[in-house]
Amino acid sequence: MVEAEPRRRKKGGDQNKKSDSSDQKGKALLKGRFNPKLTDRESLISHKFLAKLVIGAGAIIYLIYRKMHAGENNIPLAKVEEFVDSKRFQQFLCAPSYKNEIQALEPACVPTKCGRFTVDGLVSDLEVHKLLDIAKKGLSKGGGSGGASILDLHTGALSYGEKFINLYKTNPDLFTREDFKLYNEVKDRVKEAVASHFNIDVAKLHLTYPTFFSELTGVPAQTVHDEYWHPHVDKETYPSFHYTSLLYLVNYKRDFTGGRFMFIENNHQVNRTIDPKEGRVSVFTSGPENRHRVEPVTGGTRYALTMGFTCDPKKRIADPGYELGLYDHQKKDEL
Repeated sequence: MVEAEPRRRKKGGDQNKKSDSSDQKGKALLKGRFNPKLTDRESLISHKFLAKLVIGAGAIIYLIYRKMHAGENNIPLAKVEEFVDSKRFQQFLCAPSYKNEIQALEPACVPTKCGRFTVDGLVSDLEVHKLLDIAKKGLSKGGGSGGASILDLHTGALSYGEKFINLYKTNPDLFTREDFKLYNEVKDRVKEAVASHFNIDVAKLHLTYPTFFSELTGVPAQTVHDEYWHPHVDKETYPSFHYTSLLYLVNYKRDFTGGRFMFIENNHQVNRTIDPKEGRVSVFTSGPENRHRVEPVTGGTRYALTMGFTCDPKKRIADPGYELGLYDHQKKDEL
């Protein structure tokens, strides 16, 4: 038994030697391969530090992205899938500059509160389809070189390449008495809705310029007139406007993509969106309280009719068609 112990120790010693040999072989096998523990000893920057650096950089990039796209927090005011039979609206205080201007012109035209509303059903499907036919008939005689074309029904101004032509001179018999009659009937109905909602005297509200059909496509812009997507205030773009109305003639998603209307709120933190839908009417006070933009159209063609109303009798315009002698019953002194 005494002599057996050294043998066990020797055997244990042999095992230690084998273990040391295995470790050396393992290290030899790992040599030249990636090993974080080994490479950290030879690097100035550890892999743990690099991992933290990458994670931190990713977090910063994400925060920058969120800040850049903070204005894309969209809250729908009216979706294309729904029928807004009961007027949907928002009210808020008017900008002092806007209210003071109207007060000086006509106190009976000052709104109780500023705001916006949208509603479906004010204009029938049949009327919308006829108005769309009128728009296409006129716009087919021209067309802008970029993605935006307009036809001003008051002056006859029509986009044509990178300039404008007078459609009433180039095609004086294009529109019929019935075309203008339909436009004016719809215009009067919208004007009454504007006066009723904002609690103003409809007799003090007048059609003003420009009043136009718009055609928007995904064709790249060629001139500044094609860049319709920039945020703006209508009172600054169209100084005669006090109330803006839009009548959509086609459907978002079905007829075009992109092209939603967006009210910009809370320093660009929130967008209130309206999906265009045939027959949908959107109305808003034209001051700084209703800064807005239109998304770039990415496909298809978007058609709409813009009608602006003023409280300034000096900025009123005759009903489209009057200048062509289509309203013999309407006297000059009425304008």
